[in-house]
Amino acid sequence: MAVQPDDVLDARGLPCPLPLLKAKQALARLTPGQLLEVQATDAGSWRDFDTFVAQSAHEMLGREERGDVYHYWIRKGGEQAP
Repeated sequence: MAVQPDDVLDARGLPCPLPLLKAKQALARLTPGQLLEVQATDAGSWRDFDTFVAQSAHEMLGREERGDVYHYWIRKGGEQAP
């Protein structure tokens, strides 16, 4: 994906549910509208991130699998500063 994330979370090698928990912590540090890229190797993260985004104010701009690494681009939801 050809976007520049505001933060990149390397969650490779972490078992489920740690990639999602670390992503929630990283999103908490961002301001609304900023973009987080998550890199994970746990296959269960695909389902976890789908469910999380569907139940939150965040938006998944894209996701893809490159070899054994899953990449997710999540825009933090909420009101943006004017």
